[in-house]
Amino acid sequence: MAQIIIKNLRKDFGDFTAVKASSFTIEDGEFFMLLGPSGCGKTTTLRMIAGLELPTSGEIFIDGEEVSQKRASQRDIAFVFQMFALYPHMNVRQNISYPLKSQGMPRAQIKAKVAEVAKILGIEDILSKPVGGLSGGDRQRVALGRAIVREPKAFMMDEPLGALDAEFREHMSEELRALHDRMGATTVYVTHDQLEAMQMGDKIVVMNHGSVEQFGVPQQIYDWPASLFVADFIGSPPMNFLHFNGAVGEGDSKVSLSGQVFDIPQQLQAASGDLVFGVRPEHVSLNDASAYKGKVLAIEYLGTTQVITIESANGVLKARVASADMVEVGQQVGLVFNPRTISLFDKSTGAALLSDANKGVLDHG
Repeated sequence: MAQIIIKNLRKDFGDFTAVKASSFTIEDGEFFMLLGPSGCGKTTTLRMIAGLELPTSGEIFIDGEEVSQKRASQRDIAFVFQMFALYPHMNVRQNISYPLKSQGMPRAQIKAKVAEVAKILGIEDILSKPVGGLSGGDRQRVALGRAIVREPKAFMMDEPLGALDAEFREHMSEELRALHDRMGATTVYVTHDQLEAMQMGDKIVVMNHGSVEQFGVPQQIYDWPASLFVADFIGSPPMNFLHFNGAVGEGDSKVSLSGQVFDIPQQLQAASGDLVFGVRPEHVSLNDASAYKGKVLAIEYLGTTQVITIESANGVLKARVASADMVEVGQQVGLVFNPRTISLFDKSTGAALLSDANKGVLDHG
């Protein structure tokens, strides 16, 4: 398998820039997620790594070799598409074995490799079946088998579970991650689904409008988003944003919202003007003793928890609290925020302000 290094990667289509100077490293054996909304540049980035698109500028290193201008066939990469891309006139065995036949591998060796891959994927009983009559899950396994059988340096996967229904998609994501762990393969996986990325990925690159917004492990990105975009895109419900006009100085550990003072992580960066106080719903609690009040607008019951929508003086926010907490629509409730989980953002730039809590993430991410 292989380490993949991306340096200042850019892709222009005429006057449109799809990817803007992206840089990150995918370590050998990682399950690496390219995450973002439609049109953010994640699939274009994946296609450039695979050699299906040539970059306008920048460098791509696979296993130490610079490959940015090499054809896909020269990169030893396997690609798994969302729509499976199987050969409809071939059965399962023929689809999986096709890459090996194209390489001129001896028949006995091909048979042994196909049998090994079929056992890994649990599709030994369908090797003789035509692919046209298979379920979506089985067709995806066949597509994975055709990629795995080559033993490439890395796997590129472009939303491979996107065509499956929600329940089976969750099951296949668990299978795919377990398969990755058994093989120890370097895998680059494109998705727009933040839950899928958080569940499966070792590392995540979050992209927006062609740029890398943040790069890191899932928990770091969730706990300490680098921008308002990441904070809003990651999490369900996403991070709450309370807007205020004020100033924070270097070393400050308190901030005022509508006259109420709240503890925050010690700030390592000064800012003033339009600022945003960010807090995750699970870090908001209800306490009648708090002087910072809000009006309950809606209650969503989720079994062991409930999500309460509250209108405050600085904007609407959501609190994820225990279902045993008794509240009613229209009720005034006191709000308390976990001080060590607070992020402050500069609204004009969208960037998170550096604090002693997020320093290790944002200054190295």
